[in-house]
Amino acid sequence: MELKRFLSLGLLLVAFIPMKLSAQQAQPLPTDPAVRVGKLDNGLTYFIRHNENPKDRADFFIAQKVGSILEEDSQSGLAHFLEHMAFNGTKNFPGKNLINYLETIGVRFGQNLNASTGFDKTEYTIMDVPTTRQGIIDSCLLILHDWSNNITLDGHEIDEERGVIHEEWRARRNAQLRMFEAILAKVLPGNKYAERMPIGLMDVVLNFKHDELRNYYKKWYRPDLQGLVIVGDIDVDYVENKIKELFKDVPAPVNPAERIYTTVEDNDEPIVAIATDAEATTTQLSISFKADPTPQEVRGSVFGLVEDYMKQVITTAVNERLAEITHKPNAPFLSAAAFFSNFMYIAQTKDAFNFVATVREGEVEKAMNALVAEIERLRQFGITKGEYDRARTNVLKKYENQYNEREKRKNNAYANEYSTYFTDGGYIPGIEVEYQTVNAFAPQVPVEAFNQAIAQMIDPVKNAVVTLTGPSKAEAKIPSEADFLAAFKAARQQKVEAKKDEVSDQKLMEKAPKAGKIVSEKKDQKFGATELTLSNGIKVYLKKTDFKSNEILMSAVSPGGILSGKNAPNQSVMSSFMNVGGLGNFNAIELDKVLTGRSASVSPSLSLLTEGLSGKTTVEDMETFFQLIYLQMTANRKDPEAFKATQEKLYNNLKNQEANPMAALMDSIRHTMYGDNMLMKTLKAADVQKVNYDQVMAFYKERFADAGDFTFFFIGNLDEAKMKPFIETYLASLPNLKRGDKMHKAQVPAARSGKIDCKFNKEMDTPSTTIFDVVSGNVEYTLKNSLLMEVFSAVMDQVYTATVREKEGGAYSVAAFGSVEQYPQPKALMQIYFPTDPTRAEEMNAIVFAELEKLAKEGPNVEYFKKTIENLNKQHKESLRENRFWLEAMKSSFFEGNDFITDYESVLNSLTPAELQKFAADILKQNNRVVVMMAPAAKAQ
Repeated sequence: MELKRFLSLGLLLVAFIPMKLSAQQAQPLPTDPAVRVGKLDNGLTYFIRHNENPKDRADFFIAQKVGSILEEDSQSGLAHFLEHMAFNGTKNFPGKNLINYLETIGVRFGQNLNASTGFDKTEYTIMDVPTTRQGIIDSCLLILHDWSNNITLDGHEIDEERGVIHEEWRARRNAQLRMFEAILAKVLPGNKYAERMPIGLMDVVLNFKHDELRNYYKKWYRPDLQGLVIVGDIDVDYVENKIKELFKDVPAPVNPAERIYTTVEDNDEPIVAIATDAEATTTQLSISFKADPTPQEVRGSVFGLVEDYMKQVITTAVNERLAEITHKPNAPFLSAAAFFSNFMYIAQTKDAFNFVATVREGEVEKAMNALVAEIERLRQFGITKGEYDRARTNVLKKYENQYNEREKRKNNAYANEYSTYFTDGGYIPGIEVEYQTVNAFAPQVPVEAFNQAIAQMIDPVKNAVVTLTGPSKAEAKIPSEADFLAAFKAARQQKVEAKKDEVSDQKLMEKAPKAGKIVSEKKDQKFGATELTLSNGIKVYLKKTDFKSNEILMSAVSPGGILSGKNAPNQSVMSSFMNVGGLGNFNAIELDKVLTGRSASVSPSLSLLTEGLSGKTTVEDMETFFQLIYLQMTANRKDPEAFKATQEKLYNNLKNQEANPMAALMDSIRHTMYGDNMLMKTLKAADVQKVNYDQVMAFYKERFADAGDFTFFFIGNLDEAKMKPFIETYLASLPNLKRGDKMHKAQVPAARSGKIDCKFNKEMDTPSTTIFDVVSGNVEYTLKNSLLMEVFSAVMDQVYTATVREKEGGAYSVAAFGSVEQYPQPKALMQIYFPTDPTRAEEMNAIVFAELEKLAKEGPNVEYFKKTIENLNKQHKESLRENRFWLEAMKSSFFEGNDFITDYESVLNSLTPAELQKFAADILKQNNRVVVMMAPAAKAQ
């Protein structure tokens, strides 16, 4: 029997490691003792784990080893339809009671309560459930029980849901999906994977008989194909006993239908497929090499773990190589990446090693030759010793970081891991075993083992699949499939040479700057932070937390920003180009190599009002982190080649944006809201061609030259005593020009007032009218008003779900986003967005505005109001255990003087429906209303 390629990847290790170790590899990996795994007599599997991250919360999942691949022709789309129906009535939660109950405890539909349907699996999730009452845990287990065997599937509810799913289909059917379907039909002709897209066929969805759905449910939703996952602050014994009690009445299937996994055939000759679309904006080339997946009996052993480690090392090394190519001007492709996945990202019975490149318009053959050359270089010569060493170091660092954070791992991370293990197989020994095993093997596996594996994964003849997607316009110069195949075959005949690895042995900084001093220190009682003032005027705030074991976040901010300079570059231009050149003596590629094995990153930002830095590091990489901060402030490197490469990439990404209807919508929204204000202008391809790199870099250096008015915030598991020398060396040494910059708040563009309509038509493949509404009004910028706006938008979300989605079937979702902007003057904005059937657009938008007026006149639905307050309270308590939340809160308080944290709970819980009604009425009576409506145009003949 032929040895399968991915299986041989693990077995290759036998030739390179001591026999004692290799004999152990075939043994199954142990199951993490912290997770209780069991199976009931009816075949139901369960995974239960106690975890207190976050405390008083738990996640409840039910995973099903079934999906759209199991549908009959008359059932296309019913696996996904069934997922919807799980929220429309069960035995113990009729009608909408399931959603209503969970929202009363702060579990919000679409946010914490959700589901997804794939080709081979379906998953239902109830996340961040409060576990402070035993009854809540019991109710969530009862919901899982009902989903397993007691979804009602009422005929009236089925008919009501048809329109919702039709609108979901309409909302998601974009150019990428249409081309993907076309590619599948060519790559997998006659295969169910090409015929069973989960969304289904609308002719079936709109017309199937009720019993078709009931038959699918009865046939496939059964305990031998179901797995429960409960992770969180729960009593494991209690939950296990409750599962046994609840689920014992779920019958084991009698003569069950066999769960057959659809196979994907090998191919002796390359398969090619091309798909184009009038709304596509980029050309993408993909080359995949198929292989059978590793059998579960091997995948669940040390072989499987080491195979995954090897794949990570290989892709890390290859992607470094591809990035180096695209960092240069006139690169043969604009971007490229290598990765492993299921074949075509969906086939559970076939794996693939993928190479994907974004192609410059009209240069398909050039990109093909270059990408195939890199593939052949890999096949023939593998990765270099230097690439291997760097990749191995970086991958081992990831394992180390996960190991160090093992006590802080969150519920959803465990729940997703166990759910995937149940449906896909693999291993769950726990990070301790994974970390120890990988570190034991890594030193013994030489680069030669990796290169032998690569050579086996890239077959010189068989199992190649080459696809191309792009715009249908003539300028794209998309070849015929015959020419495309010929180009691929010719490219594989190229002669290539081994890669030459170039690495600098320079240090990130050869010499430390002359240190400054900490001149004052005091404690801030509100945040429990230490406030330092440095000799150059910089303020530093340090807050120690135990939320993560090895995470330190940083944010720095200074007044000024884009509005501080005359004729300053556009904000989008600055963001795109100001940081492409690397730091100090290293370009961006060299910098990545120098930082191998170090978890430290720093990025600059420029807004209209401020400039700043953000970053993340670990305890052991603190000095590297401070060096990066210093270099980002003083030695942002100018690299004309990197600028040119970035300019080419961005130009090509934007060149065809007008073909995408959503780009036209965004342009119209900006123009309708802000008129011709250049600060709010959307970046276009023509603008990219005009960018002056010298101007970009000069403005960057000017904004970051004066450190004296910067404020730095650090939060995490930090050691102040160890940080202070770095603060004095790398922060207190920064220059202070004493410019006294200010934020030019009055110059911030203001949204236009009055009633403004912008209705236009755009040619599109899938007819859909997309609507963007805004109502706005002047308010005071206070914590209370900000919370009222949050409540307002959350209540309207529920209103629109009940009316536009459920009652009318007029949209898959209506998103309401509320905010209070501080500048140029405080203003509340309610933004509402949804796509809908063109024939019902005006009708649905009338409902949207009628419901706003109804709330302003009659007050909010009291149940919606209560559920929103409960949800916001729950979210806030969860946020209090997040470093990033405190980082933003400190920045807002110390830099802008806004305290939106001290009285949050008391203000939130004091809000009343009457106050929300008045707040909404005060906004609406100002008569500021924007409607942007994009409808389909008649197609040109």
